Amino acid sequence: MANVTYNEDNIRSLDWKEHIRLRPGMYIGKLGDGAAGDDGIYILIKEVLDNCIDEYVMGFGTAIDIKLDMENGMISIRDYGRGIPLGKVIDCVSKINTGGKYDSKAFKKSVGLNGVGTKAVNALSNYFKVQAVREGKTKIAEFNQGNLEQDYKIKKTTEKNGTLVEFKPDNTIFKNYKFRAEYIENQLWNYAYLNSGLKLNFNGKTIYSKNGLLDLLTRKTSGEDLRYPIIHLKGEDIEIAITHGNQYGEQYYSFVNGQNTTQGGTHLNAYKEAIVNCIRGMSAFSSKSYDVKDIRASIITAVSVKVEEPIFESQTKTRLGSNDIGPKGPTIRTFINDFVKERLENYLLKNEEVLKALQDRIEQSKKERLDIAGIQKEARKKAKKANLHNKKLRDCRLHFNDSNKKTKEEDRLRTTVFITEGDSASGSITKARDVQTQAVFSLRGKPLNCYGLTKKVVYQNEEFNLLQHALNIEDSLDDLRYNQVVIATDADVDGMHIRMLLLTFFLQFFPDVVRNGHLFVLETPLFRVRDKQKTFYCYSEKEKQNAISKLRGKPEITRFKGLGEISPNEFAGFIGDGIKLEPVVMNEETNIEDILSYFMGKNTPARQVFIIDNLKVEKDDLSEDEVEDINEELEAQLEAKLEEIDSVAV
Repeated sequence: MANVTYNEDNIRSLDWKEHIRLRPGMYIGKLGDGAAGDDGIYILIKEVLDNCIDEYVMGFGTAIDIKLDMENGMISIRDYGRGIPLGKVIDCVSKINTGGKYDSKAFKKSVGLNGVGTKAVNALSNYFKVQAVREGKTKIAEFNQGNLEQDYKIKKTTEKNGTLVEFKPDNTIFKNYKFRAEYIENQLWNYAYLNSGLKLNFNGKTIYSKNGLLDLLTRKTSGEDLRYPIIHLKGEDIEIAITHGNQYGEQYYSFVNGQNTTQGGTHLNAYKEAIVNCIRGMSAFSSKSYDVKDIRASIITAVSVKVEEPIFESQTKTRLGSNDIGPKGPTIRTFINDFVKERLENYLLKNEEVLKALQDRIEQSKKERLDIAGIQKEARKKAKKANLHNKKLRDCRLHFNDSNKKTKEEDRLRTTVFITEGDSASGSITKARDVQTQAVFSLRGKPLNCYGLTKKVVYQNEEFNLLQHALNIEDSLDDLRYNQVVIATDADVDGMHIRMLLLTFFLQFFPDVVRNGHLFVLETPLFRVRDKQKTFYCYSEKEKQNAISKLRGKPEITRFKGLGEISPNEFAGFIGDGIKLEPVVMNEETNIEDILSYFMGKNTPARQVFIIDNLKVEKDDLSEDEVEDINEELEAQLEAKLEEIDSVAV
């Protein structure tokens, strides 16, 4: 073993900003480039917004202005609360353990209590500005990577009280980042639902909720798909909304002190238990001996609780670890169980038509479960046997559902499985991947078009069955093995078709994988442009032309027709730190049934006309006649492909 010295010279003391920049994952989770909703750049926004929300909750300010400059990646957030005390503006954004939330009387049920959030934003931005306005006076300070650059004197102003924070994430830490407005908008909607009456003004759009969680479920669902009207119940420090639909899976939205706990925690576990206990305990259900799965199948529900001095399992606050409502209060489990038992049971007893609709839905779920029980049992045996020597899955060492505390959160968040087509593509990715956090699942040809089929097909189809077991999503997302599920197919017609078939599989049977931001499409370069000195990988025709202009000699241009044509050495650069992932995003108004019937149902004239009308080849250096000939050929190929899709569509 090498003789490595270890003495006083090896001991270092880092100041606050050095530590944040050296270990950003400890403060904001994974870095990312903005492709995922939980990437660091959105956590930075959340940390600033949390302070604004706390002011609103305390009764100060009824609006927050948020502006995103997509071109230069700058974010501006302005509240109309009390404003940071002018003499402490610099300290509050640059000194760890300095803030106004340590007095639990002032911020009893605040989102952020440790005084780190805004400091992390400051340290991880290459431009950070804070301005406080109080009683006709204002104080401004500007920073770069946490270093104070401009300390302006206090001066008079006519602006309204409040705090303004502007920042631009540091592109040396968040490499090639790009904000996606839909993620920010979804984030703001959650704040609106949990703070009825608050106006969030985002790039000219006002986001506002009058009825809290009732509005959340109303926007997230289609009325005709619901089995009974949404039940909306509110109490002190708790609010719930609940209904059942016709979809597969369980749909939960959980919040603590206004924080969207995407990974659940003690409150969500207690809530799930409380719903089952309440229904089983009612006389209308007690003789039926319903299985937990029957009661919760197709549930769509939201729960929000307020906890005094909450304990989260990470700085990003996505999973609650607290067991008690407060130092002198009951356990969270007792609190939620008591509320649900009393209020939900009373509601159902007073609304017999809702009670009957709920019972019908549970009975239907029971019948569906029993119908596939035999097939399920056999499929599980096959999957278990295949797992012993499953050639389809090249697994990684770390997983998203690792409970071992030795696994860092940033590593859990990086866990990825690539779903590939064919041996050549999976071979390149397998050789290039990071075996710690990246797995590969290889498809055998085109999967089945499962649109309109029941979940029975997931167990009857070997490929689907192995895929759901590889992801560990058969019953719920609670033990999902990979944070990022990435569809990696060729950028040709067949690859696009396979992509659509996989999207159909997830949207039809496991929509929560999409809703919770776990599904992505891998972007790989279409061209390699190089000479003897330089090599460029280009993702579009425009990038190709730009690359050609940067080379001196005659360029060598390679068009990648399939992933298998990219060598493992090259592939390593495309799935490493510079990976480009396009998220599959389900917006507020997304209707899954409408999307699937349009794209994957029986071919309709409307779909043919839309695709053909939008099919074009850019001119570049081609003549108009050449472009016309190519377009005619593409239309013919497309019509043939549409006929092929119809042959497997239901």
